[in-house]
Amino acid sequence: MDSTPLFLKPVFHRKIWGGRNLERDFGYQIPDGKIGECWAISGHPHGVSTIKNGTYAGETLDVLYRQHPELFDHPQETKFPILTKILDANDQLSIQVHPDDEYAKKNENSLGKTECWYVLKAKPDAYLIYGHTAKSHDELDEMIEDGKWDKLLKRLPVKQGDFIFTPSGTIHALTEGIEVLETQQSSDITYRLYDYDRIGQNGKKRRLDIAKSEDVITVPFVAPHIKPQVVRDKESTVTILVGSEDSPYFTVQKLSIKTPLTEKMRARPFLLVSVVTGSGSLVIGDYSYNVIKGDHFILPVTINKWQWLGDMTLITSWPNLGKY
Repeated sequence: MDSTPLFLKPVFHRKIWGGRNLERDFGYQIPDGKIGECWAISGHPHGVSTIKNGTYAGETLDVLYRQHPELFDHPQETKFPILTKILDANDQLSIQVHPDDEYAKKNENSLGKTECWYVLKAKPDAYLIYGHTAKSHDELDEMIEDGKWDKLLKRLPVKQGDFIFTPSGTIHALTEGIEVLETQQSSDITYRLYDYDRIGQNGKKRRLDIAKSEDVITVPFVAPHIKPQVVRDKESTVTILVGSEDSPYFTVQKLSIKTPLTEKMRARPFLLVSVVTGSGSLVIGDYSYNVIKGDHFILPVTINKWQWLGDMTLITSWPNLGKY
């Protein structure tokens, strides 16, 4: 059994709201133009990660997941279930909503999209669009039709280190001056509700998806109550940001490494890892791997035990059993 971590080459996407911070903040070699998204760990056909090291170097994650299920605890599904991104918002994103699995399968032949954000950077007074004020579908439809966006949309102040869980059906948007690490279902289905009347590259206003948005928006909006759970190990901490009791799709943790921290795979089918600050080492048996801010990799289920060394912050995740 191969017990080597799978380091990944990310894929970058130009966005009308993007910028150049992914180059400055992470040292990535990004394409020219406004780059808004780094698809860091992805098996999605719109941007598939490539393995950089070891036995499977040059292989794409989607193919590896299908052809070597033993690395991922023999999943029932053939599509990699989680997508990890870094988003760099230098302008307002469109006001949007994502469908759940049932609606997405019926209408888009896709998974739905529940997601969450760990805020890497936020300008002073930064906020998200998160939720709405409508008490009924009739009120929602009326406010959308009349363009009462200031009355309809809720704002949520955010700062560096905040965590926001966004179930499907939630109206939301990043705004200018925010950088996040996003963990989500492996889906690229977004319904655009409002876009500030922006003009796209074709010289026309960008497409809106009003009818589908109204179909899937949860009414009334109730913000999910997510309470992080902190476990301390000397000077290092492990914080469960969202677990299986709140998300049927994934568990997400934040690891603040200050002193050596040993972990085991236990019931996890595999582990996705993103280094978001600092640097250190990943020790597996007799082997040590240097890791730095901006690295993304997977620990397959064939790795039973490992140790983190250094001074760094990691965001880790895995699919919850029964949903992958």
